[in-house]
Parts: sequence; C-alpha cells; structure tokens
Amino acid sequence: MSDRVDHLVQEYADTQARLADPTVVADQARYTALARRFKELEPIVACIEARAAALDDAAAARELLAEADGDDAVLLRDEIAQAEATAAAKADELRVLLLPKDPNDERAVIMEIRGAEGGEEANLFARDLFEMYRAFAARKGWRLEVLGSSPSDLGGFNDVTFRVAGDAAWSHLHHEGGPHRVQRVPVTESQGRIHTSSATVSVLPEADEVEVAIDPADLEVATFRATGPGGQSVNTTDSAVRVTHKPTGLVVSMQDEKSQLQNKAKALTVLRARLLQLEQDRRSAELSAERKGQIGGGGRSEKIRTYNFKENRVTDHRIGLTLHKLDRVLGGELDEIVDALIAHERAELLAAEA
Repeated sequence: MSDRVDHLVQEYADTQARLADPTVVADQARYTALARRFKELEPIVACIEARAAALDDAAAARELLAEADGDDAVLLRDEIAQAEATAAAKADELRVLLLPKDPNDERAVIMEIRGAEGGEEANLFARDLFEMYRAFAARKGWRLEVLGSSPSDLGGFNDVTFRVAGDAAWSHLHHEGGPHRVQRVPVTESQGRIHTSSATVSVLPEADEVEVAIDPADLEVATFRATGPGGQSVNTTDSAVRVTHKPTGLVVSMQDEKSQLQNKAKALTVLRARLLQLEQDRRSAELSAERKGQIGGGGRSEKIRTYNFKENRVTDHRIGLTLHKLDRVLGGELDEIVDALIAHERAELLAAEA
C-alpha cells in the first residue's frame, strides 16, 4: 500500500506539471486525457494528505503529552483519539478509492425494459419502471433519450429502449439489470384479486464506433411499416428498421423516428452496446455469469426486486432491503436502494482485495 500511495502522489504531481506544459495544452486529445486522469487522482491524493496530516497531529500531541499533566493531559489525549479516528476513517476511505475501477464508469447507459410474464399487466408495469427511471434520471440531472419503443394496447410497453448519459450513470444503474416483479390488482381485474407479473430490465454500457466496428457486410437490414397499439398504421412509409447482426444473430428493431436513417442509427447504437457487452462477457467468466443472470427467464419466481402495491413495499432481494415507500420509489426516489447496492458491491470488492 505504501509504495502504491507514493506512486500515486508522484503521478499526481507529474500530471499537474504536464497540464501546465504549453505543448500539452496545444494537443487537445492529450490534454483531455491528462485532465481526466488528474480528476481521478485528485480525491485520492486529498485523502492521502488528510490521513498523513491526522497522523502528524497524533504524533505531535503524543510528544506534548509526555511532558503534560492535569487538564492539559486530558485535552491532549482527546486530541490524540480524535486524530487517530480521523486517520482510520481516511484509511478506510482510501481503500475504497483504490478499488479497481469499473471500465464502464465513464460510459453512457443503454437500458431495455420488456414486459415478461403477466400479459398486458406486465406491459403496464414495464411503463411504470420506465417512468421510475426517467424520474430518477431527472433528479440526478442526467440526459435520457428514448431510442425506440413498442407501445401495448392499454398504454404500456411491450418493450422500450433508452439511453441515459450523465455523471456516474453507469455506477448507479448497472445493478438494475434483472427481472422485476410486481404484485397488485391489475386494471383488467374485475374481482379485485392481486396478480403477480414481471418485467425484465437490461443494462448495457454504450459503445462508440471506434470501440466496436461493425462490418456492413455482417448486417442484414430490413424495413417495414411502423405500427402502434392494436396494429393500426402510424406511418405511411416503410420507415421502421430491423437490423440483424449475422455473426451473432442479434436483432434490433427501431420505429419511433419518421426517417429510416434515424431509426437505423439508433438501432446501430443499441447493437454496438450489445456487442460490447458480449465482448466484455467473453473476456471475463464472472461478467458472463452476471450478464446471464440479469435477464433470466423473466419468470415471476426469478426476481431481483419486488414491488408490492397493497403494502406500499419494495424489496430488493439481493441485499435484503425492504422500504415501505413504494409510491416514492416509483416517483424516482431510488437513491436509498441504489446507494445500498453500491455499498454492498464495494464491501464485496474490499473483501476480495483483502
């Protein structure tokens, strides 16, 4: 740890000096990369310096304590205890800051929500989940863009795909992947019985064209007429696009835009995200298992989270967290759940590092 800390402090100083170099300032790409690294190192070095200062304060107080008595000794012992507590807290904070960084942290997020088991009720729940994430993104100041959607007959979503971009969007949203279960009385239920339905959420890191190059020869592009709920025509031209990636068999359809080119561009954005995820899964067996576990079969018995309307309760089964404020969670107040999932992930990483 000591050698690594010394190396990071030296790298921070070197990076700061290079950012002031006119030749670096003139090279925009190089300057941007160094500025990003400087921003990453800044909180780490601040934590290192705060810990060192607390240790120095404790050492200085011990020297004075050797010659102190009475009230002065009491005050110095308190000062030593406080400085040691600060140093210990900063050491814990530093261990978190030095954890391996998720390679997707700087990426935007592609999310896909689909109604699973439960018929039209599952599709209505898919819309509820979409509105929850849209409200959460607004609270965080993130940008959300709908890439494509397939509305259902009663105003839900058979599926909806959207992009979320903003600071720490990936770290806050990647735990959302998996089957979500709802327990409530559906609008289609005439006898007031509670039904259990589910929707699946997929969370993918966005990839750019440089990272994931797609050979046009590997694509099969078909156009068709966009349709809305009930199948009625909502477009008089074949503007909807279905893109099939022949090597992997992945299929992406988009129909929200009136232009074939726009729909194709959005389809390729989603396709690149899926291909990036496949590549990351290939490189890591652990990631592969995680990705496979995200979607599952969409069955009601498989779930990462349950939303119970009668009890106004939401339960995340992975960490055993239950909150009795479902209405607020669906209104976008996801922070308590998300923060608990992030803390759980960090605890597991710290245990693995130890």
